[in-house]
Amino acid sequence: MARREDVRIGLLGFGVIGSAVARALTQRGKVLAGEVGCPVRLAKVLEKDIAKTRNSGMDPSLFSTEAADVLGDHQIDVVIEALGGEHPAYEFIKQALSSGKYVVTCNKEVMAKHGPEFLSLAREKGIDILYEGSVGGGIPLIAPFKHDLLANEISAIHAIINGTTNYILTRMACDGMDFSSALQEAQRLGYAEPDPTFDVEGIDPCYKLTILAMLAFHTLVRPEDVYHEGISRLSSRDFRYARELGYEIKLLAIGKEKDGSIEVRVHPVFLPQELLLAKVDGVYNAVQVEGDLVGRVLLYGQGAGPAPTSSAVIADVIDVGRRVNSGVTLTPQLKLDASKRIKPIAEIETRYYLRMSTVDRPGVLANIARILGDLGISISSVIQKESDVSADAAEIVLMTYPALESAMQQAMTQIESLDVVREISNFVRVED
Repeated sequence: MARREDVRIGLLGFGVIGSAVARALTQRGKVLAGEVGCPVRLAKVLEKDIAKTRNSGMDPSLFSTEAADVLGDHQIDVVIEALGGEHPAYEFIKQALSSGKYVVTCNKEVMAKHGPEFLSLAREKGIDILYEGSVGGGIPLIAPFKHDLLANEISAIHAIINGTTNYILTRMACDGMDFSSALQEAQRLGYAEPDPTFDVEGIDPCYKLTILAMLAFHTLVRPEDVYHEGISRLSSRDFRYARELGYEIKLLAIGKEKDGSIEVRVHPVFLPQELLLAKVDGVYNAVQVEGDLVGRVLLYGQGAGPAPTSSAVIADVIDVGRRVNSGVTLTPQLKLDASKRIKPIAEIETRYYLRMSTVDRPGVLANIARILGDLGISISSVIQKESDVSADAAEIVLMTYPALESAMQQAMTQIESLDVVREISNFVRVED
């Protein structure tokens, strides 16, 4: 088949990520041409707010406020979606695929919610959708699951995949900051959005884990299948006690497969200090994968930001560009088994950390231990922290041996009903 004169790119969105991608496409023309085998040209950019483009230094004729100028241009081979969010990204990606255009996206929400539909449509049309930038920014994650780890039966994923929350937790752990102060600092430095809900409540890593779980376990996973909690209820006391007990606190995305059941959850955890994941600080991300052949692998790097994400997007563009130029058709091969059971959070088994405010008098711990024991929960360690004599209050910190989540939730309800317990101040799962 004859080689192409060029490969033409249409870009949807000129925000932080989109503008970084546009700059990389235009500034690295020679490098891209060398990798692809022909020039790679940015043909059109969709941006509703033209004011964003005025100081870009790029040809004003590249920009359009009409999606049809990208999606309806038959000369455009590849559409890069950098809009973010579910809509109108979903509609635009579906239209691009339906018209036979390859798609490259870094949109974790749209891929988590609609990835199987897109992959099926791409296969039907004889094209592909690539999404390396949707999880982990510049860390190569999607490609290893699609290729390098394919021979493995993956049993577990443990991942720190949100740089905003990891930065906040690092500041709380290392500098004793409270949550609100650490969040404000992250916002001031540009690590957290003005509305940080997406990150601090665990929604962002929920979408990312959905994508990774589908790839790792070859099963259909939806965002609503993933249990998620955020970090807003953690306090500086929890970090102090974690250190005393030999742990760090991280927001962890966890995926496991055992006996035909899939476990997918995102929440804060106590991690033993000696583990590599416990040492991942700041805005960095890391994904630990356990396979039967490869053993334990840790992938680490910058998980967000325009430069790392544009690196992943451009790598996908090079991959697609080579296919377009050579006329080689490679369609998605991911086959998802919908029969595997997603285990509800009530059925997981792990260890737990409890911090409680109680009345300062004899017999309190005995009452708590009785409730736990009746529900089959054993205490591994307990510490009574400083008492406030004037308030007749004490703080009890305890760790359990592995127990069912349902039993632990029932125990906490009963413990909080005790007259001698003022409140359960916090509850964190332990991942050894």
